[in-house]
Amino acid sequence: MVRDLAYGSDPRQKLDLYVPDKLAGPAPVLLFFYGGSWTGGSKARYFAFGQAFASKGIIAAVADYRLYPQVRYPAFVEDGARAFAWLHTHAHRYGGNPERLFLTGHSAGAYTAVMLAADRSYLEAAGANPASVRGVIGIAGPYDFLPLRDNELIAIFEGANRPETQPIHYVDGVRPPMLLETGAEDTIVSPGNTSRLAARLRALGSPVEERQYPGIGHIGIILSLLPGLRGRTQLYSDMLEFVRLNDAK
Repeated sequence: MVRDLAYGSDPRQKLDLYVPDKLAGPAPVLLFFYGGSWTGGSKARYFAFGQAFASKGIIAAVADYRLYPQVRYPAFVEDGARAFAWLHTHAHRYGGNPERLFLTGHSAGAYTAVMLAADRSYLEAAGANPASVRGVIGIAGPYDFLPLRDNELIAIFEGANRPETQPIHYVDGVRPPMLLETGAEDTIVSPGNTSRLAARLRALGSPVEERQYPGIGHIGIILSLLPGLRGRTQLYSDMLEFVRLNDAK
């Protein structure tokens, strides 16, 4: 584990790397953004996530990013792009392949992961090539959630009904392969976000896989990556298989 690698000048613009032991060659890299409604969260809480994927030969990166009220939309997406650009430049130093980068996230983090692939201007502005995104895994993400009714969300996105804040708004053609996963019992982020985005990607000829796990809610889905809870969903195996298949292309 390599802690607190700075991808920007702000104290929250840092990431942790989980590097597999005894890498035989350049490894795929999975960049994860956690959830927290754009108001909270810490990479320090995701040791289990990093270990889960490093133990399978994948370099895992867990990034902190700026949050409300320090910033508002789109600063947290811009931070995601900066973290990706940093990995593209530096992953080789840790045994990673800069052309085999995957984006993933849970909840608000899934929003950022998908937005970076949907609206390629963020990666371009950060100096990264959008073509370097090998695939995207969205876990219980909000991708199409207007109009906003929560006052804090309205403040974060500076308006209740701004289509340009929605990842689905930018899907106008083929995008990198995506695996979109949600819990059927999610009452925090409606599974409709996943189904609507998947339908739009599919309609435009973009490769997408959709998974809805029965009996699972918003927090339960991400907890199912923990070693003792993996029997609750196929999230872990589905993610590993998605990386394996798309890493080989």
